[in-house]
Amino acid sequence: MTAGAAAADQALKRYYRFHARIYDATRWSFLFGRAHLVERVAALHTPRNILEIGCGTGRNLARLAQRFPDTRLIGLDLSADMLACARRYLEPLGDRITLLHQAYARPLDPAPRFDLIVVSYCLSMINPGYAEVIASIRQDLQAHGLIAVVDFHNSDWSAFRRWMGVNHVRMEGQLLPELRTRFRPLDSTISQVYGGIWRYFHFIGTPV
Repeated sequence: MTAGAAAADQALKRYYRFHARIYDATRWSFLFGRAHLVERVAALHTPRNILEIGCGTGRNLARLAQRFPDTRLIGLDLSADMLACARRYLEPLGDRITLLHQAYARPLDPAPRFDLIVVSYCLSMINPGYAEVIASIRQDLQAHGLIAVVDFHNSDWSAFRRWMGVNHVRMEGQLLPELRTRFRPLDSTISQVYGGIWRYFHFIGTPV
């Protein structure tokens, strides 16, 4: 990990030390498409081993566990405060879900073992380093596995982009081109919200 990436990780940890307490109460109004992403995956694939990078408070992991009841899941996050929320929320699911407190800086295993890797509103906050994360996902994913991403895409409003930057989010259309260099798109859409103040995207693909 570079010095810049390490500094960015520390900044995110500080950010989520406060935001973990209000995350689920506030993010519903602008983190669109998370539940829809799970349903789009289910239309294409029945995974057995799932990794979610940036699992946060565990809401997506719970959706995935419910939609794929025979699946083992791993959730990874660099924020101990977010993972504490996730542990409480996911406790009824028992040992089906493993939570790891770490950044995703390199592949987790020498051999790819996941047939679905989910990344929800996380890549846009990894600056610098999102390209390296996408490359590592390619190595962790089985040959016929899927990557499923929902995230911010871009905005024509410079003031909004600056405000999102204060909140550690970069939204300059940088993610989709990088994803398409590593994965063949099976389902890829861009949607606008609030009259076009910003756009977000879904991307589901398989390794090239």
